[in-house]
Amino acid sequence: MDWVPSLIGAITLMLLFFFAGLPVFVTFLIVNALGMAWLMGTSGFGMFANSIYQTVTSGSLAAVPLFILMGEILFRSGSIDVLVESVNKLFGQYRGKDYAVITVLSVIFGALCGSTVAVAALLGRTIMPSMQARGYDARLTSGAIAGGATLAAIIPPSLVVIILGSQVDVSIASLLVAGILPGIVLALLIFGYTYLRIVMNPRLEPPVAASHASVHSLAERLQAIFRISPFFLVIFFVMGLILLGIATPSESAATGVIGALMTAVIYKKLSRKMFTEALLSSAKVTTMILIILASSKLFGQLLSFIGASSGLIKAATSMDLPSGLMFIVLMAVPFVLCMFIDLIAVMLVAIPIYLPIVALYGFDSTWFWMIFIINLAVGAITPPFGYTLFALKSVAPSVSLQKIYAGAWPIVGVFLLGMTVMYFIPQLITVIPGYLQ
Repeated sequence: MDWVPSLIGAITLMLLFFFAGLPVFVTFLIVNALGMAWLMGTSGFGMFANSIYQTVTSGSLAAVPLFILMGEILFRSGSIDVLVESVNKLFGQYRGKDYAVITVLSVIFGALCGSTVAVAALLGRTIMPSMQARGYDARLTSGAIAGGATLAAIIPPSLVVIILGSQVDVSIASLLVAGILPGIVLALLIFGYTYLRIVMNPRLEPPVAASHASVHSLAERLQAIFRISPFFLVIFFVMGLILLGIATPSESAATGVIGALMTAVIYKKLSRKMFTEALLSSAKVTTMILIILASSKLFGQLLSFIGASSGLIKAATSMDLPSGLMFIVLMAVPFVLCMFIDLIAVMLVAIPIYLPIVALYGFDSTWFWMIFIINLAVGAITPPFGYTLFALKSVAPSVSLQKIYAGAWPIVGVFLLGMTVMYFIPQLITVIPGYLQ
């Protein structure tokens, strides 16, 4: 068990750096550099160079900068404002209408950008102020927004899924489409919860919301459908081509960028300045992600070098835990860590540790890693330190953090209920990927 102190020391050092506020990629670089110097001396840096080369030349990771660029173009062009306005017009006047709008926009935004923080910030800026002004309950509204933002990590094209898929022995395309049904189920559960709360306590939705709401004609609704049609084209370019077997994730990401550019042109939002800013921002984010991935690959190699990978298999075998209990243990640790640390950081630390255990217990890889991603995303909206909640607070300063926390806890329960359903009905995750095989 000589590997145990080394593993505990490396993880403890990472956690300390994360809590100190160091960027994820800086933390991985420091810990890996110290580990190589201690275990191998200067000869170990050749392994690091090889990890960087293998990462940046991986064809599967070409989707990362392209999906980032697609989201940057859509958000920086202001096209999203058209989407928000049009979706709002499509819904009639009925109880819970605004929460239905939040849910639908969350699904669409998740399919357009794949970033939980970006969706939380966008909904907080566009939806929260108007609902506050009309007297909606701040707790219920902030919970619905936080839950909706979480769907971005699940619904394709999720950057988290692409990054995880590049690190595990699972098809990225299978992982991407595996998030479709879980995303829909969770979205329905979120809306079901908010609707049930309104039915049980009508004061959560003020009467003025219905009596003074704008009534839109059939012509206006048809116009709204026409105006949002370019976004469905983008979604088809991304997921439709994968589901039809026409394109790989990297190829569909490229067509997604083309669709985003077409959308910006249709709405007359495309400019040289906007496109340049989108390129520069995408390059910056992509560079950090590739450094993190290269460091994660090296971290896994170091674990194998010190015998931690084989040791974990032996330890898991000796514990002889039932598969259900082991599953709970594997989910509980990252769930807690994601309250404090970025979910990508937790994911990349956990992957090399979890891989041999997942193989040992014979868990279906697509099923396990999708629930793992959902679990990480839920941790990011769990008080007191869920960073998605802080992103929402930053764009909604008039809502107290206590109210945001109070709204988030029931949504965490909704997601845990959804994960339980997916544990007992794995077909919700595996049925669509099965058609790709």
